[in-house]
Amino acid sequence: MTLLTRRQLSGGLAAAAVAMPSIARAQTYPSRPVRFVLPFAAGGVADITSRLAADKLGEKLGQRLVVENQPGPGGISAGRSVTTATPDGHTLALLTNGTAISVALYKALPFDPVKDFAMISALGTFDLVFATNADSSFKTLGDFIKAAREKPGTLNVGTINVGGTQNLGAELFKSTANLNFQIVPYRGTPEVIVALLRNDIQLMVDFYAAMKGGLTDGKLRPVGTSGLARASYLPAVPTVAEAVPGYEVTSWNGIAAPNGTPAPIIDRINALMREILVIPEVKTRYAEFGVEAKASSPAELKARLEADVKKWSAVIEKAGIPKQ
Repeated sequence: MTLLTRRQLSGGLAAAAVAMPSIARAQTYPSRPVRFVLPFAAGGVADITSRLAADKLGEKLGQRLVVENQPGPGGISAGRSVTTATPDGHTLALLTNGTAISVALYKALPFDPVKDFAMISALGTFDLVFATNADSSFKTLGDFIKAAREKPGTLNVGTINVGGTQNLGAELFKSTANLNFQIVPYRGTPEVIVALLRNDIQLMVDFYAAMKGGLTDGKLRPVGTSGLARASYLPAVPTVAEAVPGYEVTSWNGIAAPNGTPAPIIDRINALMREILVIPEVKTRYAEFGVEAKASSPAELKARLEADVKKWSAVIEKAGIPKQ
Protein backbone atom coordinates (compact mmCIF):
# COMPACT_ATOMS: atom_id res chain seq x y z
CA MET A 1 0.00 0.00 0.00
CA THR A 2 1.44 3.38 -1.02
CA LEU A 3 1.73 6.34 1.34
CA LEU A 4 -0.93 8.20 -0.65
CA THR A 5 -3.32 5.27 -0.39
CA ARG A 6 -2.74 5.04 3.36
CA ARG A 7 -3.50 8.75 3.73
CA GLN A 8 -6.64 8.46 1.64
CA LEU A 9 -7.82 5.49 3.69
CA SER A 10 -7.02 7.29 6.92
CA GLY A 11 -8.92 10.38 5.76
CA GLY A 12 -11.91 8.32 4.74
CA LEU A 13 -12.00 6.51 8.07
CA ALA A 14 -11.76 9.82 9.93
CA ALA A 15 -14.66 11.27 7.94
CA ALA A 16 -16.73 8.18 8.60
CA ALA A 17 -15.95 8.40 12.31
CA VAL A 18 -17.17 12.00 12.38
CA ALA A 19 -20.35 11.12 10.50
CA MET A 20 -21.24 8.07 12.58
CA PRO A 21 -22.62 9.92 15.64
CA SER A 22 -24.95 11.98 13.41
CA ILE A 23 -26.12 8.87 11.58
CA ALA A 24 -26.67 7.07 14.88
CA ARG A 25 -28.73 9.99 16.24
CA ALA A 26 -30.82 10.05 13.08
CA GLN A 27 -31.52 6.32 13.36
CA THR A 28 -32.85 6.71 16.91
CA TYR A 29 -34.64 10.03 16.21
CA PRO A 30 -37.00 11.02 17.65
CA SER A 31 -36.54 9.57 21.12
CA ARG A 32 -39.16 11.82 22.75
CA PRO A 33 -41.94 14.25 21.75
CA VAL A 34 -40.83 17.05 19.42
CA ARG A 35 -41.52 20.74 20.15
CA PHE A 36 -42.85 22.80 17.25
CA VAL A 37 -42.62 26.48 18.17
CA LEU A 38 -44.88 28.98 16.42
CA PRO A 39 -44.45 32.78 16.62
CA PHE A 40 -48.24 33.25 16.54
CA ALA A 41 -51.19 32.88 18.87
CA ALA A 42 -53.49 29.87 18.60
CA GLY A 43 -56.44 29.92 16.23
CA GLY A 44 -55.02 31.79 13.24
CA VAL A 45 -54.35 30.43 9.76
CA ALA A 46 -50.66 29.79 10.48
CA ASP A 47 -51.58 27.95 13.66
CA ILE A 48 -54.28 25.79 12.05
CA THR A 49 -52.22 24.81 9.01
CA SER A 50 -49.11 24.20 11.12
CA ARG A 51 -50.99 21.93 13.51
CA LEU A 52 -52.28 19.86 10.60
CA ALA A 53 -48.74 19.41 9.30
CA ALA A 54 -47.51 18.67 12.83
CA ASP A 55 -50.13 15.96 13.35
CA LYS A 56 -49.19 14.24 10.09
CA LEU A 57 -45.46 14.53 10.79
CA GLY A 58 -45.94 13.12 14.28
CA GLU A 59 -47.75 10.12 12.83
CA LYS A 60 -44.92 9.42 10.43
CA LEU A 61 -42.19 9.92 13.04
CA GLY A 62 -43.99 7.85 15.66
CA GLN A 63 -43.73 10.65 18.21
CA ARG A 64 -46.08 13.47 19.10
CA LEU A 65 -45.29 16.98 17.90
CA VAL A 66 -46.20 19.42 20.66
CA VAL A 67 -47.16 22.79 19.20
CA GLU A 68 -46.07 25.71 21.36
CA ASN A 69 -47.54 29.12 20.59
CA GLN A 70 -45.12 31.88 21.51
CA PRO A 71 -46.54 35.08 19.99
CA GLY A 72 -44.64 38.31 20.36
CA PRO A 73 -43.23 41.25 18.39
CA GLY A 74 -41.06 40.20 15.48
CA GLY A 75 -41.23 36.53 16.42
CA ILE A 76 -38.37 37.25 18.81
CA SER A 77 -39.58 35.08 21.70
CA ALA A 78 -40.19 32.04 19.51
CA GLY A 79 -36.95 32.52 17.59
CA ARG A 80 -34.86 32.77 20.74
CA SER A 81 -36.56 29.68 22.16
CA VAL A 82 -35.58 27.60 19.14
CA THR A 83 -32.11 28.97 18.38
CA THR A 84 -30.98 28.34 21.97
CA ALA A 85 -32.35 24.78 22.03
CA THR A 86 -30.18 21.68 21.66
CA PRO A 87 -29.77 21.01 17.91
CA ASP A 88 -30.95 17.41 17.96
CA GLY A 89 -34.18 17.66 15.98
CA HIS A 90 -36.44 17.70 19.04
CA THR A 91 -37.15 21.43 18.65
CA LEU A 92 -38.51 22.81 15.40
CA ALA A 93 -39.60 26.30 14.36
CA LEU A 94 -42.18 27.79 12.05
CA LEU A 95 -40.58 30.49 9.91
CA THR A 96 -42.51 32.84 7.63
CA ASN A 97 -41.94 35.78 5.34
CA GLY A 98 -42.60 37.73 8.55
CA THR A 99 -39.27 36.37 9.76
CA ALA A 100 -37.58 38.11 6.83
CA ILE A 101 -39.49 41.33 7.56
CA SER A 102 -38.32 41.24 11.19
CA VAL A 103 -34.69 41.21 10.05
CA ALA A 104 -35.41 44.29 7.96
CA LEU A 105 -37.63 46.05 10.51
CA TYR A 106 -35.63 45.65 13.71
CA LYS A 107 -32.35 47.39 14.44
CA ALA A 108 -31.07 44.18 15.99
CA LEU A 109 -32.48 40.73 16.67
CA PRO A 110 -31.05 38.38 19.33
CA PHE A 111 -30.48 35.85 16.55
CA ASP A 112 -29.78 35.76 12.82
CA PRO A 113 -32.51 33.74 11.06
CA VAL A 114 -30.27 33.03 8.08
CA LYS A 115 -27.34 31.74 10.15
CA ASP A 116 -28.98 30.41 13.31
CA PHE A 117 -31.62 28.17 11.72
CA ALA A 118 -31.15 25.01 9.69
CA MET A 119 -33.82 25.19 7.00
CA ILE A 120 -35.88 22.06 6.41
CA SER A 121 -38.78 22.70 4.02
CA ALA A 122 -41.42 25.15 2.97
CA LEU A 123 -44.96 24.29 4.08
CA GLY A 124 -46.94 26.48 1.73
CA THR A 125 -47.29 29.75 -0.12
CA PHE A 126 -50.14 32.27 -0.24
CA ASP A 127 -50.98 35.62 -1.79
CA LEU A 128 -52.34 38.96 -0.76
CA VAL A 129 -55.74 39.93 -2.14
CA PHE A 130 -56.54 43.49 -3.26
CA ALA A 131 -60.26 44.28 -2.94
CA THR A 132 -62.70 47.16 -3.32
CA ASN A 133 -66.19 47.67 -1.97
CA ALA A 134 -68.57 45.68 -4.19
CA ASP A 135 -70.54 48.91 -4.73
CA SER A 136 -67.44 50.88 -5.68
CA SER A 137 -67.01 52.44 -9.11
CA PHE A 138 -63.58 50.79 -9.17
CA LYS A 139 -64.41 47.55 -10.94
CA THR A 140 -60.78 46.66 -11.61
CA LEU A 141 -57.38 47.47 -10.17
CA GLY A 142 -56.78 49.46 -13.35
CA ASP A 143 -59.72 51.69 -12.42
CA PHE A 144 -58.14 52.41 -9.05
CA ILE A 145 -54.74 53.10 -10.61
CA LYS A 146 -56.28 55.49 -13.16
CA ALA A 147 -58.11 57.42 -10.42
CA ALA A 148 -55.00 57.57 -8.23
CA ARG A 149 -53.07 59.14 -11.12
CA GLU A 150 -55.82 61.60 -11.95
CA LYS A 151 -56.28 62.70 -8.32
CA PRO A 152 -52.96 62.05 -6.54
CA GLY A 153 -53.08 61.89 -2.75
CA THR A 154 -56.86 61.65 -2.52
CA LEU A 155 -57.39 57.87 -2.36
CA ASN A 156 -56.89 55.69 0.72
CA VAL A 157 -55.69 52.09 0.94
CA GLY A 158 -56.33 50.15 4.16
CA THR A 159 -54.14 47.47 5.72
CA ILE A 160 -53.45 46.14 9.17
CA ASN A 161 -50.43 47.07 11.29
CA VAL A 162 -47.47 49.03 9.90
CA GLY A 163 -44.62 46.68 9.03
CA GLY A 164 -46.84 43.67 8.42
CA THR A 165 -46.80 41.86 5.07
CA GLN A 166 -50.13 43.45 4.13
CA ASN A 167 -48.88 46.95 4.91
CA LEU A 168 -45.58 46.45 3.13
CA GLY A 169 -47.38 44.84 0.20
CA ALA A 170 -49.35 48.08 -0.16
CA GLU A 171 -46.14 50.12 0.11
CA LEU A 172 -44.54 48.00 -2.62
CA PHE A 173 -47.62 48.48 -4.82
CA LYS A 174 -47.41 52.23 -4.28
CA SER A 175 -43.75 52.44 -5.25
CA THR A 176 -43.83 49.91 -8.11
CA ALA A 177 -46.85 51.59 -9.73
CA ASN A 178 -45.45 55.05 -8.90
CA LEU A 179 -48.71 56.16 -7.31
CA ASN A 180 -49.55 58.75 -4.68
CA PHE A 181 -52.18 57.51 -2.21
CA GLN A 182 -52.50 57.27 1.55
CA ILE A 183 -51.93 53.96 3.33
CA VAL A 184 -54.13 53.79 6.43
CA PRO A 185 -53.24 51.17 9.06
CA TYR A 186 -55.90 49.54 11.25
CA ARG A 187 -55.70 47.25 14.27
CA GLY A 188 -57.30 44.28 12.54
CA THR A 189 -58.94 43.04 9.36
CA PRO A 190 -62.55 43.57 10.61
CA GLU A 191 -61.79 47.27 11.03
CA VAL A 192 -60.31 47.43 7.52
CA ILE A 193 -63.43 45.82 6.04
CA VAL A 194 -65.75 48.21 7.91
CA ALA A 195 -63.70 51.15 6.63
CA LEU A 196 -63.95 49.82 3.07
CA LEU A 197 -67.72 49.34 3.31
CA ARG A 198 -68.06 52.89 4.69
CA ASN A 199 -65.87 54.17 1.84
CA ASP A 200 -63.33 55.60 4.29
CA ILE A 201 -60.82 53.70 2.18
CA GLN A 202 -61.15 52.77 -1.48
CA LEU A 203 -58.96 49.64 -1.56
CA MET A 204 -57.85 47.07 1.00
CA VAL A 205 -54.93 44.65 1.02
CA ASP A 206 -55.06 41.52 3.14
CA PHE A 207 -54.88 37.73 3.01
CA TYR A 208 -57.66 35.63 1.52
CA ALA A 209 -58.47 33.79 4.75
CA ALA A 210 -59.09 37.04 6.63
CA MET A 211 -61.33 38.38 3.84
CA LYS A 212 -63.07 35.13 2.88
CA GLY A 213 -66.40 35.97 4.54
CA GLY A 214 -66.71 39.33 2.77
CA LEU A 215 -65.66 37.83 -0.55
CA THR A 216 -68.07 34.93 -0.24
CA ASP A 217 -71.09 37.08 0.64
CA GLY A 218 -70.34 39.51 -2.18
CA LYS A 219 -69.62 42.58 -0.08
CA LEU A 220 -66.02 42.76 -1.28
CA ARG A 221 -64.85 42.71 -4.90
CA PRO A 222 -61.42 41.11 -5.43
CA VAL A 223 -59.48 43.05 -8.08
CA GLY A 224 -55.99 41.55 -7.78
CA THR A 225 -53.83 38.89 -6.18
CA SER A 226 -50.18 39.40 -5.42
CA GLY A 227 -48.51 36.24 -6.76
CA LEU A 228 -46.84 35.67 -10.10
CA ALA A 229 -49.70 33.43 -11.25
CA ARG A 230 -53.44 33.73 -10.66
CA ALA A 231 -54.56 32.20 -7.39
CA SER A 232 -56.31 28.83 -7.63
CA TYR A 233 -59.01 29.98 -5.20
CA LEU A 234 -59.73 33.14 -7.26
CA PRO A 235 -58.88 32.02 -10.80
CA ALA A 236 -60.89 34.75 -12.51
CA VAL A 237 -59.09 37.53 -10.62
CA PRO A 238 -56.04 39.02 -12.40
CA THR A 239 -52.70 39.29 -10.68
CA VAL A 240 -51.56 42.74 -9.64
CA ALA A 241 -48.63 42.22 -12.02
CA GLU A 242 -51.06 42.18 -14.95
CA ALA A 243 -51.72 45.86 -14.21
CA VAL A 244 -48.35 46.69 -12.60
CA PRO A 245 -45.51 44.74 -14.24
CA GLY A 246 -42.85 43.65 -11.77
CA TYR A 247 -45.11 43.54 -8.73
CA GLU A 248 -45.06 40.32 -6.73
CA VAL A 249 -45.57 39.35 -3.11
CA THR A 250 -45.58 35.68 -2.22
CA SER A 251 -46.01 34.92 1.45
CA TRP A 252 -44.76 31.60 2.80
CA ASN A 253 -44.48 29.37 5.82
CA GLY A 254 -41.64 26.96 6.42
CA ILE A 255 -40.18 24.61 8.99
CA ALA A 256 -36.66 24.88 10.41
CA ALA A 257 -34.48 23.62 13.26
CA PRO A 258 -31.62 25.09 15.28
CA ASN A 259 -28.39 25.41 13.31
CA GLY A 260 -26.20 22.37 13.88
CA THR A 261 -29.04 19.86 13.72
CA PRO A 262 -27.59 16.71 12.06
CA ALA A 263 -28.08 16.60 8.30
CA PRO A 264 -29.62 13.09 8.36
CA ILE A 265 -32.40 14.41 10.63
CA ILE A 266 -32.98 17.44 8.38
CA ASP A 267 -33.12 15.13 5.35
CA ARG A 268 -35.53 12.74 7.03
CA ILE A 269 -37.99 15.47 8.03
CA ASN A 270 -37.71 17.05 4.58
CA ALA A 271 -38.57 13.72 2.93
CA LEU A 272 -41.58 13.27 5.21
CA MET A 273 -42.83 16.81 4.56
CA ARG A 274 -42.74 16.10 0.83
CA GLU A 275 -45.01 13.12 1.48
CA ILE A 276 -47.34 15.04 3.80
CA LEU A 277 -47.86 18.11 1.63
CA VAL A 278 -49.20 16.12 -1.32
CA ILE A 279 -51.84 14.29 0.77
CA PRO A 280 -55.23 15.35 -0.71
CA GLU A 281 -56.68 16.06 2.74
CA VAL A 282 -53.80 18.39 3.56
CA LYS A 283 -53.90 20.17 0.19
CA THR A 284 -57.67 20.67 0.44
CA ARG A 285 -57.54 21.96 4.00
CA TYR A 286 -54.73 24.39 3.16
CA ALA A 287 -56.60 25.60 0.08
CA GLU A 288 -59.60 26.52 2.24
CA PHE A 289 -57.36 29.20 3.76
CA GLY A 290 -55.88 30.31 0.45
CA VAL A 291 -52.64 28.42 1.05
CA GLU A 292 -50.98 26.21 -1.55
CA ALA A 293 -49.37 23.28 0.26
CA LYS A 294 -45.88 23.05 -1.16
CA ALA A 295 -42.60 21.54 0.06
CA SER A 296 -39.11 22.70 -0.87
CA SER A 297 -35.49 21.77 -0.39
CA PRO A 298 -33.62 23.34 2.55
CA ALA A 299 -31.55 25.35 0.07
CA GLU A 300 -34.65 26.70 -1.65
CA LEU A 301 -36.16 27.82 1.65
CA LYS A 302 -32.93 29.53 2.69
CA ALA A 303 -32.69 31.32 -0.66
CA ARG A 304 -36.28 32.54 -0.31
CA LEU A 305 -35.57 33.87 3.20
CA GLU A 306 -32.42 35.67 2.05
CA ALA A 307 -34.18 37.18 -0.98
CA ASP A 308 -37.09 38.42 1.16
CA VAL A 309 -34.74 40.03 3.70
CA LYS A 310 -33.25 42.11 0.86
CA LYS A 311 -36.64 42.83 -0.71
CA TRP A 312 -38.38 44.04 2.44
CA SER A 313 -35.33 45.99 3.62
CA ALA A 314 -35.56 48.04 0.43
CA VAL A 315 -39.33 48.55 0.79
CA ILE A 316 -39.03 49.63 4.44
CA GLU A 317 -36.22 52.06 3.63
CA LYS A 318 -38.08 53.60 0.69
CA ALA A 319 -41.29 53.94 2.71
CA GLY A 320 -39.41 55.66 5.54
CA ILE A 321 -40.68 53.23 8.15
CA PRO A 322 -38.51 53.69 11.27
CA LYS A 323 -36.67 50.63 12.53
CA GLN A 324 -37.74 49.30 15.89
